[in-house]
Amino acid sequence: MARAKSVAMIVGAGDFIGAAIAKKFAAEGYVTCMGRRQGEKLEPLAEEIRSAGGEAFPFTLDARDEEELTSLFALIEKEIGPLEVVVFNIGANVNFPIRETTSRVFTKVWQMACLAGFLTGREAAKYMVPRGQGTILFTGATASVKGGQGYAAFASAKFGLRALAQSMARELGPEGIHIAHMIIDAGVDTAWVRGMIEQRSGESSEDLPEGFLVDPDSIAAAYWFIHQQPRDAWTFELDLRPAIEKW
Repeated sequence: MARAKSVAMIVGAGDFIGAAIAKKFAAEGYVTCMGRRQGEKLEPLAEEIRSAGGEAFPFTLDARDEEELTSLFALIEKEIGPLEVVVFNIGANVNFPIRETTSRVFTKVWQMACLAGFLTGREAAKYMVPRGQGTILFTGATASVKGGQGYAAFASAKFGLRALAQSMARELGPEGIHIAHMIIDAGVDTAWVRGMIEQRSGESSEDLPEGFLVDPDSIAAAYWFIHQQPRDAWTFELDLRPAIEKW
Protein backbone atom coordinates (compact mmCIF):
# COMPACT_ATOMS: atom_id res chain seq x y z
CA MET A 1 0.00 0.00 0.00
CA ALA A 2 1.43 3.38 -1.01
CA ARG A 3 2.27 5.79 1.77
CA ALA A 4 0.01 8.83 1.89
CA LYS A 5 1.67 12.06 0.83
CA SER A 6 2.51 14.43 3.64
CA VAL A 7 0.41 17.56 4.02
CA ALA A 8 1.43 21.16 4.56
CA MET A 9 -1.44 23.20 6.06
CA ILE A 10 -1.40 27.00 5.92
CA VAL A 11 -3.81 28.64 8.33
CA GLY A 12 -4.25 32.19 7.15
CA ALA A 13 -3.37 31.61 3.50
CA GLY A 14 -3.58 35.18 2.33
CA ASP A 15 -2.66 36.57 -1.07
CA PHE A 16 1.02 37.11 -0.39
CA ILE A 17 3.03 35.39 2.39
CA GLY A 18 0.53 32.55 2.82
CA ALA A 19 0.20 32.05 -0.92
CA ALA A 20 3.98 32.01 -1.38
CA ILE A 21 4.39 29.42 1.40
CA ALA A 22 1.68 27.23 -0.12
CA LYS A 23 3.30 27.35 -3.56
CA LYS A 24 6.76 26.62 -2.15
CA PHE A 25 5.70 23.52 -0.23
CA ALA A 26 3.60 22.33 -3.16
CA ALA A 27 6.62 22.68 -5.43
CA GLU A 28 8.56 20.52 -2.98
CA GLY A 29 6.00 17.74 -3.30
CA TYR A 30 3.65 18.41 -0.38
CA VAL A 31 -0.09 18.31 -0.63
CA THR A 32 -1.09 21.83 0.32
CA CYS A 33 -4.18 22.57 2.36
CA MET A 34 -5.06 26.22 2.78
CA GLY A 35 -7.57 27.96 5.00
CA ARG A 36 -8.93 31.47 5.26
CA ARG A 37 -12.23 33.01 6.25
CA GLN A 38 -13.26 33.62 2.66
CA GLY A 39 -12.27 30.28 1.21
CA GLU A 40 -13.53 31.11 -2.27
CA LYS A 41 -10.63 33.56 -2.60
CA LEU A 42 -8.26 30.59 -2.49
CA GLU A 43 -9.52 29.03 -5.72
CA PRO A 44 -7.12 30.94 -8.04
CA LEU A 45 -4.17 29.94 -5.82
CA ALA A 46 -5.29 26.32 -5.75
CA GLU A 47 -5.65 26.29 -9.52
CA GLU A 48 -2.19 27.82 -9.94
CA ILE A 49 -0.69 25.05 -7.79
CA ARG A 50 -2.58 22.35 -9.69
CA SER A 51 -1.53 23.80 -13.04
CA ALA A 52 2.09 23.50 -11.91
CA GLY A 53 1.56 19.81 -11.11
CA GLY A 54 0.86 20.10 -7.38
CA GLU A 55 -2.06 19.13 -5.19
CA ALA A 56 -4.05 21.81 -3.40
CA PHE A 57 -7.17 21.88 -1.25
CA PRO A 58 -8.73 25.22 -0.29
CA PHE A 59 -11.01 25.53 2.74
CA THR A 60 -13.13 28.20 4.33
CA LEU A 61 -11.87 28.49 7.90
CA ASP A 62 -12.32 30.87 10.79
CA ALA A 63 -9.39 29.76 12.94
CA ARG A 64 -10.88 31.50 15.99
CA ASP A 65 -13.66 28.93 16.00
CA GLU A 66 -12.45 25.90 17.97
CA GLU A 67 -14.99 23.45 16.61
CA GLU A 68 -14.46 24.60 13.02
CA LEU A 69 -10.69 24.27 13.25
CA THR A 70 -10.64 20.91 15.02
CA SER A 71 -13.14 19.49 12.53
CA LEU A 72 -11.06 20.65 9.57
CA PHE A 73 -7.84 19.15 10.94
CA ALA A 74 -9.64 15.85 11.56
CA LEU A 75 -11.01 15.91 8.01
CA ILE A 76 -7.57 16.54 6.51
CA GLU A 77 -6.01 13.69 8.52
CA LYS A 78 -8.78 11.30 7.54
CA GLU A 79 -9.37 12.22 3.90
CA ILE A 80 -6.16 13.82 2.58
CA GLY A 81 -3.06 12.80 4.50
CA PRO A 82 -0.90 13.24 7.60
CA LEU A 83 -0.12 16.78 8.67
CA GLU A 84 3.64 17.17 8.56
CA VAL A 85 3.85 20.97 8.39
CA VAL A 86 1.38 23.44 9.86
CA VAL A 87 1.92 27.17 9.36
CA PHE A 88 -0.01 29.75 11.37
CA ASN A 89 0.03 32.93 9.29
CA ILE A 90 -2.84 35.14 10.49
CA GLY A 91 -1.82 38.77 10.81
CA ALA A 92 -4.45 41.14 12.35
CA ASN A 93 -2.22 44.19 11.93
CA VAL A 94 -4.17 47.26 13.04
CA ASN A 95 -3.11 50.67 14.31
CA PHE A 96 -5.22 52.60 16.82
CA PRO A 97 -4.16 55.22 19.39
CA ILE A 98 -4.60 53.68 22.83
CA ARG A 99 -7.47 56.03 23.75
CA GLU A 100 -9.33 54.96 20.62
CA THR A 101 -8.70 51.22 21.04
CA THR A 102 -12.01 49.67 22.06
CA SER A 103 -12.28 46.44 24.00
CA ARG A 104 -13.93 44.95 20.90
CA VAL A 105 -10.91 45.79 18.71
CA PHE A 106 -8.43 44.56 21.32
CA THR A 107 -10.32 41.29 21.80
CA LYS A 108 -10.77 40.68 18.09
CA VAL A 109 -7.08 41.22 17.36
CA TRP A 110 -6.11 38.89 20.22
CA GLN A 111 -8.51 36.23 18.97
CA MET A 112 -7.12 36.40 15.44
CA ALA A 113 -3.40 36.62 16.15
CA CYS A 114 -3.05 34.73 19.44
CA LEU A 115 -6.05 32.55 20.33
CA ALA A 116 -6.23 31.16 16.80
CA GLY A 117 -2.52 30.40 16.99
CA PHE A 118 -3.05 28.45 20.19
CA LEU A 119 -5.86 26.42 18.66
CA THR A 120 -3.82 25.74 15.52
CA GLY A 121 -0.71 24.71 17.42
CA ARG A 122 -2.60 22.53 19.88
CA GLU A 123 -4.48 20.62 17.21
CA ALA A 124 -1.38 20.15 15.08
CA ALA A 125 0.49 18.77 18.09
CA LYS A 126 -2.25 16.23 18.79
CA TYR A 127 -1.59 14.58 15.44
CA MET A 128 2.17 15.09 15.21
CA VAL A 129 3.33 13.97 18.65
CA PRO A 130 2.14 10.34 18.32
CA ARG A 131 4.11 10.14 15.05
CA GLY A 132 7.19 11.73 16.62
CA GLN A 133 7.70 14.25 13.84
CA GLY A 134 6.31 17.44 12.37
CA THR A 135 6.92 21.16 12.02
CA ILE A 136 4.75 23.98 13.34
CA LEU A 137 5.67 27.47 12.16
CA PHE A 138 4.25 30.70 13.56
CA THR A 139 4.47 33.97 11.62
CA GLY A 140 5.52 36.85 13.83
CA ALA A 141 6.26 40.50 13.15
CA THR A 142 8.27 43.43 14.45
CA ALA A 143 5.44 43.78 16.96
CA SER A 144 6.31 40.33 18.36
CA VAL A 145 9.31 41.82 20.16
CA LYS A 146 8.74 45.59 20.11
CA GLY A 147 5.55 47.46 20.85
CA GLY A 148 5.02 50.53 18.72
CA GLN A 149 2.90 53.66 18.81
CA GLY A 150 -0.69 52.72 18.07
CA TYR A 151 0.02 48.98 18.16
CA ALA A 152 -1.07 48.07 21.69
CA ALA A 153 -3.60 45.51 20.47
CA PHE A 154 -1.44 44.04 17.73
CA ALA A 155 1.76 43.89 19.80
CA SER A 156 -0.05 42.33 22.76
CA ALA A 157 -1.39 39.57 20.53
CA LYS A 158 1.94 39.00 18.78
CA PHE A 159 3.85 38.99 22.09
CA GLY A 160 1.40 36.34 23.23
CA LEU A 161 1.88 34.29 20.07
CA ARG A 162 5.64 34.37 20.58
CA ALA A 163 5.25 33.16 24.15
CA LEU A 164 2.96 30.38 22.96
CA ALA A 165 5.51 29.28 20.36
CA GLN A 166 8.35 29.37 22.87
CA SER A 167 6.43 27.31 25.41
CA MET A 168 5.44 24.79 22.75
CA ALA A 169 9.03 24.50 21.52
CA ARG A 170 10.29 23.66 24.98
CA GLU A 171 7.54 21.15 25.57
CA LEU A 172 7.37 19.47 22.18
CA GLY A 173 10.95 19.66 20.92
CA PRO A 174 11.92 16.55 22.93
CA GLU A 175 8.90 14.83 21.35
CA GLY A 176 10.35 15.38 17.89
CA ILE A 177 8.21 18.37 16.92
CA HIS A 178 10.02 21.39 15.49
CA ILE A 179 8.38 24.64 16.59
CA ALA A 180 9.69 27.86 15.09
CA HIS A 181 8.70 31.52 15.36
CA MET A 182 9.43 33.59 12.26
CA ILE A 183 9.76 37.33 12.84
CA ILE A 184 9.04 39.29 9.66
CA ASP A 185 10.81 42.50 10.70
CA ALA A 186 10.09 44.51 7.58
CA GLY A 187 7.46 45.66 5.18
CA VAL A 188 6.37 42.88 2.84
CA ASP A 189 5.98 43.62 -0.85
CA THR A 190 2.19 43.58 -1.04
CA ALA A 191 -0.35 45.90 -2.60
CA TRP A 192 -1.60 46.86 0.88
CA VAL A 193 1.87 47.81 2.14
CA ARG A 194 2.64 49.78 -1.00
CA GLY A 195 -0.68 51.59 -0.64
CA MET A 196 0.10 52.50 2.98
CA ILE A 197 3.54 53.80 1.98
CA GLU A 198 2.05 55.96 -0.76
CA GLN A 199 -0.64 57.26 1.59
CA ARG A 200 1.91 58.30 4.21
CA SER A 201 4.60 59.68 1.92
CA GLY A 202 2.50 61.02 -0.94
CA GLU A 203 4.97 59.45 -3.36
CA SER A 204 4.73 56.48 -5.71
CA SER A 205 5.85 53.15 -4.27
CA GLU A 206 7.59 52.52 -7.59
CA ASP A 207 10.28 54.96 -6.43
CA LEU A 208 11.22 52.86 -3.38
CA PRO A 209 14.88 51.79 -3.21
CA GLU A 210 15.60 48.30 -4.51
CA GLY A 211 15.27 45.78 -1.70
CA PHE A 212 13.24 48.10 0.54
CA LEU A 213 10.42 45.54 0.84
CA VAL A 214 10.84 41.82 1.40
CA ASP A 215 9.62 39.46 -1.33
CA PRO A 216 7.01 36.90 -0.12
CA ASP A 217 8.87 34.22 -2.09
CA SER A 218 12.00 34.93 -0.05
CA ILE A 219 9.99 34.46 3.14
CA ALA A 220 8.60 31.17 1.84
CA ALA A 221 12.14 29.96 1.12
CA ALA A 222 13.07 30.65 4.74
CA TYR A 223 10.08 28.63 5.97
CA TRP A 224 11.19 25.71 3.80
CA PHE A 225 14.75 26.05 5.13
CA ILE A 226 13.55 25.84 8.73
CA HIS A 227 11.44 22.78 7.97
CA GLN A 228 14.46 21.04 6.42
CA GLN A 229 16.79 21.54 9.39
CA PRO A 230 18.25 18.39 10.99
CA ARG A 231 17.11 17.66 14.56
CA ASP A 232 20.56 18.33 16.05
CA ALA A 233 20.52 21.95 14.80
CA TRP A 234 17.00 23.35 15.07
CA THR A 235 16.24 27.06 14.98
CA PHE A 236 13.49 28.32 17.24
CA GLU A 237 13.43 31.96 16.18
CA LEU A 238 14.46 33.48 12.87
CA ASP A 239 14.13 37.14 12.01
CA LEU A 240 13.93 38.25 8.39
CA ARG A 241 14.50 41.73 6.99
CA PRO A 242 15.99 43.34 3.86
CA ALA A 243 19.65 44.32 4.04
CA ILE A 244 18.76 48.03 4.09
CA GLU A 245 16.15 47.75 6.84
CA LYS A 246 17.00 49.70 10.03
CA TRP A 247 16.81 47.63 13.21
